[in-house]
Amino acid sequence: MRIRRCAPAAAGLAALAGFACGEGASTAGDEGASAAAVSALVRNQALHVPMRDGVRIAVDVWLPDGIEPGDRLPSMIRATRYWRARDEVGIPLEKTANFAEAERWNGAGYALVLVDGRGSGASFGSRRFELAEDEVRDYGEVADWIAAQPWSNGRVGAYGVSYAGNTAEMLAVNGNPVVKAVAPLFNDFDNFGHLIFPGGVLTVGFLEDWSNRTRMQDLNDMCGLSDATGPACDEVLGRVTGVKPVDADHDGFLLAAAVAEHRANTVPFEAALEYEFRDDPFGPYGETNVGHRRSPSGHLPQIEESGVAMFIRVGWQDAATVNGTLGRYNTISNAQQVFIGPWDHGASNDTDPFRPVDTPVDPDAATQFAELVVFFDAHLKEDGSGETPTEIHYYTLGADRWTRTETWPPEGFDDVTWYFREDGALSTEAPASEAGEDRYTVDFTATTGTRNRWYTNGGGGDVVYGDRRAEDEKLLTYTSAPFAVDTEITGHPVVTLHLASTETDGAFLVYLEDVAPDGTVRYLTEGQLRGMMRAVTDDPPLYRKYGPHRGESRADALPLVPGEVAELGFDLWATSVLIRAGHRIRVALAGADADTFLRYPRNRSVPDLSVQRNAMHASRIVLPMRPN
Repeated sequence: MRIRRCAPAAAGLAALAGFACGEGASTAGDEGASAAAVSALVRNQALHVPMRDGVRIAVDVWLPDGIEPGDRLPSMIRATRYWRARDEVGIPLEKTANFAEAERWNGAGYALVLVDGRGSGASFGSRRFELAEDEVRDYGEVADWIAAQPWSNGRVGAYGVSYAGNTAEMLAVNGNPVVKAVAPLFNDFDNFGHLIFPGGVLTVGFLEDWSNRTRMQDLNDMCGLSDATGPACDEVLGRVTGVKPVDADHDGFLLAAAVAEHRANTVPFEAALEYEFRDDPFGPYGETNVGHRRSPSGHLPQIEESGVAMFIRVGWQDAATVNGTLGRYNTISNAQQVFIGPWDHGASNDTDPFRPVDTPVDPDAATQFAELVVFFDAHLKEDGSGETPTEIHYYTLGADRWTRTETWPPEGFDDVTWYFREDGALSTEAPASEAGEDRYTVDFTATTGTRNRWYTNGGGGDVVYGDRRAEDEKLLTYTSAPFAVDTEITGHPVVTLHLASTETDGAFLVYLEDVAPDGTVRYLTEGQLRGMMRAVTDDPPLYRKYGPHRGESRADALPLVPGEVAELGFDLWATSVLIRAGHRIRVALAGADADTFLRYPRNRSVPDLSVQRNAMHASRIVLPMRPN
């Protein structure tokens, strides 16, 4: 491990932080001293760091075993709202939940700093909404605090999966010069558009469970999180009491006070049920424009100005986060090394639908970590190159193949239009007749289950759709003839529906599927649009989009006119898949996903749809394709 020694000039920074370079801790019992009264050389220490407004943020600092006075090393932040650490009863340090993570980073020559976001864990404060501006600013101040420590070389990076990936990217918003590189992994670049309200449709299945569990975390309810009562609850608390308090909190007073402040947190699920458009008031504090403010996509000018390099991983079927990754790539100039794989949320499982469910993830966890270290070494180590290539490596489902490209969409693909035709056919030949429609009554029992791309984002878990043929019987489907040659689809499918409804609103879901010669139906990707959200705007989007752009504001609401044909155009979430010769492709239209999305119309009426497939109103899907 290469570690720089403490230079005399560092003494001023050490004094500012309450440390002397290489000295042990002083002791202090008052809560104000808890940020300073910790040894610079203790392996693991938990403390509060005061922010500009006096709110105390809880951090865990992990230093390499055997660190010596004068050692200087880069630091890695992982900031979360899911508890930076648990209070594990009677567990030796090497058995605690974070030890393995710390060992990996410390062994690579880094200090690891774990952070409880404002209003969560053992941190004080409250949360008006997730990743609000004060929370984001906190992370910049934590980075400053780290850079001032006697063990720091003054260079800081951040990484994490999901929410911690968002905090890593949002750290760049502060423009803090000590932050050189970040790795947002599987993060929700546009939380409104790619997770909570894709196409304006609320992912109620995911959000209700996520909201309930984070509420229990904020209130330090370990038994609630474990679904344990009575003796079972006592048994749980005998092992884990809840979130880890700071070291100075000997009697639990500080943790209790912090948890009391968390009671003022907005409950996301309750707020989302009343929040439908990006500019609607959100939660009891009436915050507006939360749909942009809480996501990195709403802060791209600041992220670009920071110049931080980015290492990014995302899965093809991890909510709709891949579209955020690709939108970011084509919008800002920061160096971005992107990997799009056949992964669930966090890359714990392989999700290629053409491989067995138990296929081991590739690359494995050790290799994934090694790739992170190479990236951060380049920017945070003193002998690092400071360079990261701007490139995308993407995996093609069904082909077991990785491809590198510097441009997106990749070159060599042609947009092929497939039309909805009579008798459930999908054809590249446009309809010639002026008549032609298919009737469909929405089946609200239709579902993609609870192991889909939306549920994986709620805490990990494999994505397994299984054979879709039985569910397709509940939907309106259009299927092609068998392909003559292997054909790759890579990019952003765009569907255009011409239809009339008996209702003023509804959810319109379109699935792209592979149909094997034996009849097995495999899910490939999907897209959705709420009828009320269909209005398209010419206003420029905040980031590159690949289908019709919508402002998604309350003023843009456009109810359907019952009985009147409307055009609904939207993109399906990006994919890369190989369709083998002899297989067919299918487009399946639904009006509900019972386990995943809120029911529309919200008055619980049942729409009857008339899907047009004629020369005047040619419903169709455009697929980027090339022979393999």
